[in-house]
Amino acid sequence: MSAIPRISVQRIVASGLLGLIAGCSKPPEVPPPQPIAVTATRPVRTSIVEWDEYVGRIDAIEEVEVRARVSGHLESTHFVEGQIVQEGDLLAILDQRPFRIAVELAEADLEGAEARAHEARAQLVQAEAEVRSAESQQELATKNLERGRRLVVSNAVTQEQMDVRESGFKQAVADLDVKAARVALAKSAVVTAEADNRAAQARLAASRLNLEYTEVRAPVSGRVGARAVTDGNLISGGSEQATLLTTIVSLDPIHVDFDADEQSYLRYMRLSDSGAIASIRESRLPAYVRLADEHKGFPHSGQLDFLDNRMNRRTATMRGRVILTNPDFQLTPGLFGKVRIPGSARYDAILIPDSAIATDQSEKYVYVLDDNDTVQRRKIAIGKRAQGLRIVREGLTGEEQIVLRGLQRVQPGAVVKATVEDTVALDDGLPMDARPVPRDQWLQSYRSKPAPETGDGDNGPVATVPTGALVTGQLPADVATENEVTP
Repeated sequence: MSAIPRISVQRIVASGLLGLIAGCSKPPEVPPPQPIAVTATRPVRTSIVEWDEYVGRIDAIEEVEVRARVSGHLESTHFVEGQIVQEGDLLAILDQRPFRIAVELAEADLEGAEARAHEARAQLVQAEAEVRSAESQQELATKNLERGRRLVVSNAVTQEQMDVRESGFKQAVADLDVKAARVALAKSAVVTAEADNRAAQARLAASRLNLEYTEVRAPVSGRVGARAVTDGNLISGGSEQATLLTTIVSLDPIHVDFDADEQSYLRYMRLSDSGAIASIRESRLPAYVRLADEHKGFPHSGQLDFLDNRMNRRTATMRGRVILTNPDFQLTPGLFGKVRIPGSARYDAILIPDSAIATDQSEKYVYVLDDNDTVQRRKIAIGKRAQGLRIVREGLTGEEQIVLRGLQRVQPGAVVKATVEDTVALDDGLPMDARPVPRDQWLQSYRSKPAPETGDGDNGPVATVPTGALVTGQLPADVATENEVTP
């Protein structure tokens, strides 16, 4: 009975070993790998203008410290802090009584000077009349003397009579000399009196001007700042140490200052020399600005109106400036903004999304699909962003299909199953042209007004300082204190 189960167990073990041996000799077939699912796209080929972007600071074209030109008590102020004022608006009045008295005294002095000048001219007329009378007397004495000399030969007159005639002639000559000297003195008195008269007129004009200066008016149009002194205070005027009353900054038009690095400046010069873009010194290129909270486009258009004449040695940057209109006064001095200016001429470019670009240390590459949907690695050279995409300068023709999403799952030689998705360039709010602004459309600022012609036709430099208040100019610290090198 016990032998039968022992034989069955042996058979079962033997059968299992035979099956195991048979299984090891013939492995099961492995199914081929499935293609990796990725999203692919084609580059965008379009005509673009590259725009360089800088951080700029908005700056008023005119910034004036309003100070009185004369000293006195501040009688009243006539502006609301923070309001818009126009050039010539009344801002403050000083006590005018001392200045009115000074005008009256100057008027009285002028009347006295005019009277003395009139008297001097009358004395000159009298002296000249006396000279004419003396000349007549001398002429008569000369004739008597000549007649006597002829008569003395024939003893018609005595020697005593002849001596009288000679004495009369000498007396007439002396009288004429005296009268001529009086004329010279009278002329000198006239010159002195007229000089005194002009001095009195100048003193009157100065006193009237000082009276006019008691009314402090806005020298420029713009937004007025806070009051620095209240009514009733004694203020000093007429110098840089004069009491500050308030400040005014102009708002329309307005400037945006930015600093371009050395490489960008050299690139602009090379493009200008080659004729690819207009000269940024002899023409005005379009420029666009947006504020920190403006995330769509660049809504403020302007013109590149200034490029400095030297490179800042400390920062290796070149100061540039954009001028733009500000009719709603939205742009306020001191705000930061982003500035875009043309960085190239218009050309045909290849654009791809940043998500399609992979990085291997310092090398940029994309995965290109061939006709069999096999992945190939392609090295590329990229540029800046344009229209929401990345510019490809080298490596692509624009006809390829590239992997857009799924880069982490593929490698060169892999077969993929691509879902093609169109890539669309975005509208960044900037024009597709960077032609210079026509000269008749140039915005003019206070600083760029042409110098007035002088009487001799010389159009040399003329300082244009606004009138109506004491203005103190200040240079930016990085310009006033920095030793710079001309490139």
